[in-house]
Amino acid sequence: MKKILFTIIIVFILAGAGFIIWATNTSPIMPEAEAALQTDDQVGVKVGQWLVFEPRGSYAEIGLIFYPGGKVDYRAYAPYAHQLASHGYLVIIPEMPLNLAVFGVNKADHIIEAYPEINEWVIGGHSLGGSMAAVYLQNHPDAINGLLLLASYPAGSTDLSGYQGIVLSISADRDGLTTAEDIDQSEILLPAGTTFVVIEGGNHAQFGYYGDQTGDNPAIITRTAQQKAILEYTLQFLKGMASELK
Repeated sequence: MKKILFTIIIVFILAGAGFIIWATNTSPIMPEAEAALQTDDQVGVKVGQWLVFEPRGSYAEIGLIFYPGGKVDYRAYAPYAHQLASHGYLVIIPEMPLNLAVFGVNKADHIIEAYPEINEWVIGGHSLGGSMAAVYLQNHPDAINGLLLLASYPAGSTDLSGYQGIVLSISADRDGLTTAEDIDQSEILLPAGTTFVVIEGGNHAQFGYYGDQTGDNPAIITRTAQQKAILEYTLQFLKGMASELK
């Protein structure tokens, strides 16, 4: 009996170690992401458990909390966050336990508490990060004014159809991981007024700066072009929210 228990314990230990190795084995971030982690004249950057991209000068009244994709280094979204901050929006990307947002759904709690000067919050994320942002929103609908989904959709148990805030879904037609079918099937879980936009020629991995991703399709536009489209759609979304709040 003792040998059996010992064997079971060893199996669990090895399985746990294997999972940790798998989860922490992320692709290296690209040089553009490294460069975007630097403070400049427009944006102050703080690197720690959160990546904070803080506009220099006056803030917009809206802040964005962005959850990274599964098994993606949170720094891979630095160029996107840096550019948003250069337009006056505070952007914060929390580092997730084991690089999986499912283990850090409530990270937004501490961020919101730390920035009482921000009156309106948008939460969002890429892929798994967006799905977990949707879970946070479902549990805290009064704390969040908008949801931003990048190549992402709510899980089946996350029903946001009655949510009163605004929602933007940005997807790509060459995405091999979050497909058009996934987006269409989840539409019923989002408010009727949700805006859906599709980037033609884009794929899953080009929503960040971490290289190619297994299971994805090749993009037929450049990462720069896809990122430009993502930025423009996001800025329209945030500016539209600001107009509604006036």
